[in-house]
Amino acid sequence: MTPPDRRQFIQDRLEQAGACSYEELAAAIRVSTMTIRRDLEELVQQGRVIRTVGGVQRAHAPSYLYETAVHSRLGQQRDAKRAIARRALGLIGGRPTVFLDGSTTCLELARLLAVEKKGLTIVTHSVLVCMELGKNSDLSITGIGGHYDANSLCYVGPQAEDAAKTLFVDLAFVSTKGFLPAKGTFESSLPNFRIKQIIARQCVELVLLADHSKFGQRALSMVLETGQIHTVVTDRPPCRADLALLEKAGCKVLVADGPKPAASKSAHAA
Repeated sequence: MTPPDRRQFIQDRLEQAGACSYEELAAAIRVSTMTIRRDLEELVQQGRVIRTVGGVQRAHAPSYLYETAVHSRLGQQRDAKRAIARRALGLIGGRPTVFLDGSTTCLELARLLAVEKKGLTIVTHSVLVCMELGKNSDLSITGIGGHYDANSLCYVGPQAEDAAKTLFVDLAFVSTKGFLPAKGTFESSLPNFRIKQIIARQCVELVLLADHSKFGQRALSMVLETGQIHTVVTDRPPCRADLALLEKAGCKVLVADGPKPAASKSAHAA
């Protein structure tokens, strides 16, 4: 495949997937990652793609598809996130190992854990979550280290991904930028969603924390299929069509501070 053909392949792949890692592109084209990096450098200079940590995403996508800095999201849907976190807290029970992602909803959960729980081992790649949990000396915190992403205030990249592959937690809490019950969760930050994908494959149970504004929204890349999610905690009952899709996928739906819709079958194995 000639260099122009490779670059066209990369652009076509990004149109479909939104974002890809160097390794994915190298495997698909059957060339080295160094060759991919050279091709991407040319595309970056032409303004056709945007480089990320560990990969690349397509340029000129609608602004709502891109990830926003974590500090700009701290005040959004704050009451809903707090209510969801409170509902999620009750799911931990006696399970000793928990994962929290770097979302602002999981940050609210971390604040509750720091006040109300002890004896847990909590795994995270978020600096903010670590800082909140560190206020409670009765919690054991395992931080996933790697490249520091100033946008999300999380550690990401190959080193963090390798560390995540060695960890197997009882319960994982994640949030999302967008959620289509017919498909799954969507994110824009390639480095961050790799960690979620790894944890989702290895945890016993996965809980999605998603306020009502996330339903019906998508972003650059699909991260988790709905069938990988055991429980969805939200602040408003989903519409009838979404609820039917979640029940069909085996997802239990919990609504914070409100009437709960009928739950589906029990959580399935990841």
